[in-house]
Amino acid sequence: MPTITVSQGDSIPSLAKDHGFFPDTIWNHGANAALRARRKSMNQLFPGDEVFIPDLNKRIENRPTDNLHKFKRKGTPAKLNMQVMLLGEPRKNEPYVLQIDGKVINGTLDGEGKLEQYISPDAKRGVLLLNGGKESIPVQVGYLNPVATLSGVQQRLNNLGFFCGNEDGTVDDMTKEAIANFQQRNGLPVTGEPDGATQAKLQELHP
Repeated sequence: MPTITVSQGDSIPSLAKDHGFFPDTIWNHGANAALRARRKSMNQLFPGDEVFIPDLNKRIENRPTDNLHKFKRKGTPAKLNMQVMLLGEPRKNEPYVLQIDGKVINGTLDGEGKLEQYISPDAKRGVLLLNGGKESIPVQVGYLNPVATLSGVQQRLNNLGFFCGNEDGTVDDMTKEAIANFQQRNGLPVTGEPDGATQAKLQELHP
């Protein structure tokens, strides 16, 4: 099986489902050790990363031909974890509707503005509806880039309510202002730069 070059939206769980594996089988393969060291999370890959996909071992079952047999395929649903924030403050105990992968899920954010829902590993896009459907938040599964990349910093700032505009990896005045506001709110030196301490705090608040 060839090495696959990651595209935006890919994750180990989605690639594993596409190729008939459990996610841990691919993620923990020795040929992916460098990728694990670089990315830390199987859910946060970056376009251009390379993932080795091993050959799939076929399993043969011998059964009598005159009987009816039932085989159960094990599934590995993914868990969507989100925290909804506004200017660094969680939106507590708000009812929501999550529409994703053709399913409609009703729930309530917890006291920290968080939700957890099981979804298909290859789910890509959806929408989170708040305030009785008056607010719509797009949900893109597998699109969160590593915090060590500038686009990953921008994504987390936007998701936490420190709006920086485009998430294209370009440092502009809006991004610098958003970083400075985040740093000020979290007791960090206000530099407007995505330094190590800022990345660490973003990772803590938005894994």
